[in-house]
Amino acid sequence: MSLGIITDEIEAVTSDIINKLQSLEGPMLPILNGIQETFGYIPKDSLAVIADKLNLSKAEVYGVVSFYHDYRTEPAGKHIVKICRAEACQSMGINELSDRLLSLLGLKWGETSKDGNVTVEATYCLGLCACAPAAMVDGKLVARLDSTKIESLAAEVSA
Repeated sequence: MSLGIITDEIEAVTSDIINKLQSLEGPMLPILNGIQETFGYIPKDSLAVIADKLNLSKAEVYGVVSFYHDYRTEPAGKHIVKICRAEACQSMGINELSDRLLSLLGLKWGETSKDGNVTVEATYCLGLCACAPAAMVDGKLVARLDSTKIESLAAEVSA
């Protein structure tokens, strides 16, 4: 699916996903997962369709989407960099390293570069506390970050 999908197409695809998963007990998360997998994000136009089909308010659906950090309502960049901000990583210097990465990329937390190459997100624990500081780049874990790895990471996702 392209990112320029018109509303009718979003509604049709969303309805198809809902129809396939609606019979599950507690179908909201599987439906949201299916929509994000299909579009790469949860289009705002999908929220009303989900709410209508599940007999919920749009606010309830949005509340679930906004609660879970892995759901996004805007398209992400080609590369997704998740930086751990939990205590173990903080104690090992992730704040300074992430400031450097954001500076190199010219981004703030949660932003996507204008060219659509990279999105930088905060996350809270990747389970690599013993190898802190850590990040996840395009689904791959990166442990023991240092200034050299940050410089390389920035160059890799900017290319």
